[in-house]
Amino acid sequence: MDKKPIVGITMGDPAGNGPEITVKALSHTDLYSRCCPIVVGDAKMIEQAARFVGRTDIQIHRCEKVSDALFTPGTIDVLHLELIPDPKEFPIGQVSIEGGNAAFQCVKKVIELAMAGEVDATCTNALNKEAMNKALEHDGGKNSDGYTHFDGHTEIYATYTGTKKYTMMLAHHDLRVVHVSTHVSLREACDRVKKARVLEVIEIAHKACKDMGIENPKVAVAGLNPHCGENGLFGTEELEEIKPAIEAAKAEGINAVGPIPPDSVFSEALGGWYDIVVCMYHDQGHIPLKTVGFVYDREKQAWKAVEGVNVTLGLPIIRTSVDHGTGFALAGKGTSNELSLVNAIDYAIRMANGTRA
Repeated sequence: MDKKPIVGITMGDPAGNGPEITVKALSHTDLYSRCCPIVVGDAKMIEQAARFVGRTDIQIHRCEKVSDALFTPGTIDVLHLELIPDPKEFPIGQVSIEGGNAAFQCVKKVIELAMAGEVDATCTNALNKEAMNKALEHDGGKNSDGYTHFDGHTEIYATYTGTKKYTMMLAHHDLRVVHVSTHVSLREACDRVKKARVLEVIEIAHKACKDMGIENPKVAVAGLNPHCGENGLFGTEELEEIKPAIEAAKAEGINAVGPIPPDSVFSEALGGWYDIVVCMYHDQGHIPLKTVGFVYDREKQAWKAVEGVNVTLGLPIIRTSVDHGTGFALAGKGTSNELSLVNAIDYAIRMANGTRA
């Protein structure tokens, strides 16, 4: 791609720290040398966030359409959606129907822009699932084409892009994990470990790595049970579902390896043995990723780093996201760490350019 990619960034739930970390992230002027960022949200909330973080020197430029954007360091372009009538009356740090609706409308709009080709990639700040679903239920789905519930960003993207085969990838530098299942109970997650789905996720993971510029991706596949079941002693999923999926992937020319015991595969991946790890359920992938990405400083009693990128794979458009929640307890204090958003924007840029992320 010769031109710098345009990246649409949602402000997230305005009651959380999304607007603040957006201002902080876009204060990193080097981002403008690599992309053209535009925030999708309410300009009034971004202006308020700039005051919270002490960056009143930054200009907030309201845009009615993407083509109005200036893409100039020191100026934050905001595709303005009139979502919060009066920021002074809006409750920061609390679950609210108003905040949930605002977050949802931002996501819906950025998907629309990407599908229309007006932005090259999308990057989402956190939304609060309770607030969003309260908003959807409150208006009976009239602002969401009749939908009254979504589990989260991933399902919204899948619905509005018409995507049937997709998965979540979390990344922290070279450690990448994808999931066979995510937001279901552990009991149901075990039931979802089926050959067809495992193979599907291996295929999606392989393609994602290729799209990121990895020439011959090595895909590790974690087992489900302790010691990968010990040949059926501790479970049969590896023998009956996971191994057959790996063999089918190999027949397609995919360099898939496993099943590998979950207690060792992530250390090996960190050591550079694999480019991506296929995990069998939500926490199997989330725990190791967040252990290396979320670093707490005992002496300072503060988070030293809250890093990690969430990418939805299988979509016809690019979507990256911060790998943390709305930070209601931090909202309005101006102290939130923006590095997760910076990394998410960077990942979106690399994916849009087809370079190694």
